Amino acid sequence: MLNYSTIFDKGMTYSVYREFVHSLLIDDKTTGTDHSPEMLHYTKMNDHRMNRIEKSTILTQDLSATISNIKSNYNFLVISEGWCGDAAQILPVINKIVEESKGKFQMKIVLRDENLELIDNYLTNGGRAIPVLLILDENKNPILPKWGPRPQVLQKLLKQWKEESDDMGLIAEQLHGWYAKDKTQAIQAELTELLRQLA
Repeated sequence: MLNYSTIFDKGMTYSVYREFVHSLLIDDKTTGTDHSPEMLHYTKMNDHRMNRIEKSTILTQDLSATISNIKSNYNFLVISEGWCGDAAQILPVINKIVEESKGKFQMKIVLRDENLELIDNYLTNGGRAIPVLLILDENKNPILPKWGPRPQVLQKLLKQWKEESDDMGLIAEQLHGWYAKDKTQAIQAELTELLRQLA
């Protein structure tokens, strides 16, 4: 039986997570146990992506209004890893939502590979895809279905790209190209719909 309160309390704030991943990179490491050149390359790229998204993301009026309509306090538990490209695209947006909430939302981030029992309750098509966002109530019990690991439109495109090619480098290029063109709009639209269930 998962104790969400304990898991949440052991998690990292967004700023601590960012500093942790950055400090690992200085030692040529990333989160998890695979510190191969490929994983380090992904993590470095993600560090740059998160910096850019943090600076450029402005929440939509619809999302801002939805946040302001929420009256109670909630906890966001996010499952992530430093090497995950989707997490780099999505976590800064979730953090903007937390900042905009003026204390209604608290967020903690936990690492997937240190919390396998947790992620195994939230598989995507049988896989441990991340990031996963769980919304918990004030007592830290989950109250809504998980969100993630990416917007639905991109999930469908990714399935199609994988059917067309097994070149993971090409697929990653297509994935991040899509995120760059979308400018967080699909993420924000889906999170708006999710948070409307709390208002």
